[in-house]
Amino acid sequence: MSKLFIPENYVSSYDVYRTQKAISFIKRTFQDNLASALNLKRVSAPLFVTESSGLNDNLNGTERPVSFDVPAVGECAEVVHSLAKWKRMALKEYHFYVGNGLYTDMNAIRRDEELDNIHSIYVDQWDWEKVITREERTLDYLISTAEKIVEVICDTNDALHREFPEHNVTLNRKLFAITSQELEDMYPSLTSKEREDAITREHETVLLMQIGGKLKSGKPHDGRAPDYDDWQLNGDILFYNEVLGHAFEISSMGIRVDEVSLDKQLTERGCNDRRALPFHSMLLRGELPLSVGGGIGQSRLCMLMLGCAHIGEVQSSIWDKDTIEGCKKAGIRLL
Repeated sequence: MSKLFIPENYVSSYDVYRTQKAISFIKRTFQDNLASALNLKRVSAPLFVTESSGLNDNLNGTERPVSFDVPAVGECAEVVHSLAKWKRMALKEYHFYVGNGLYTDMNAIRRDEELDNIHSIYVDQWDWEKVITREERTLDYLISTAEKIVEVICDTNDALHREFPEHNVTLNRKLFAITSQELEDMYPSLTSKEREDAITREHETVLLMQIGGKLKSGKPHDGRAPDYDDWQLNGDILFYNEVLGHAFEISSMGIRVDEVSLDKQLTERGCNDRRALPFHSMLLRGELPLSVGGGIGQSRLCMLMLGCAHIGEVQSSIWDKDTIEGCKKAGIRLL
């Protein structure tokens, strides 16, 4: 069933060719500036991993990975949901040291994703990961890293404005940080998504922190896998999207679990069977570097900066019949 939303009087500021040119400009400019701001080196990354490795991102634990057998290997492979765990293993294998990190293009298929204006079964993002010290495992360090990412986003948006006269999107550089519990206390009668809308409508650019654990209401703000982010040290970077009138997540990021928080979160989520997997057993033995990392949506970023109403305007994917017909009727051009 289509969940298409048509903004009133929506008209794209870009024609087809200018859209493609602007997408290329955004991606080139942003990734170069991100690498410089966070001291990251580009690496190659897998499209799929073996099921037995435990390296795939389990997301909320209910999404089914696209899988296939590999006769030559004798194992089942899974198309990645994200590279959250693989990146940390790569930091160790590639001998990255404190203060340095990696970034890569991450392309995923999420077959169970519900399709709407901002969700597609095709996911493209910049995945990044950086080695840190134990002393840097703090909310202050998380916030300072998020501020650097926001600066890169806003610098890219300013550069887009200089290159494309039709560009008319403005973004707020001032990041407002708040925990999910503080947000629930402010708006106890609202749903999680309604709270995000309310706080971004007020502050425009928000880092919503500590997502995954249960709040006073008995429910988490949103789902988080227990084996990559430390639920006390993670966050989502949200912008207020004027076109859609909602909070708009650009990045999920966090300081990663250490042996103590992984042990606690696996137990809390009832995932103790994962302890025997190679990645998890190495982490529990303290054999992986401490790190901070995240994913930054490529199509999401382009959609925000170009003022698009639908993610299909900046990426080529598969859509249901109602979405295709609804967009065509509204003059929304899907790639």
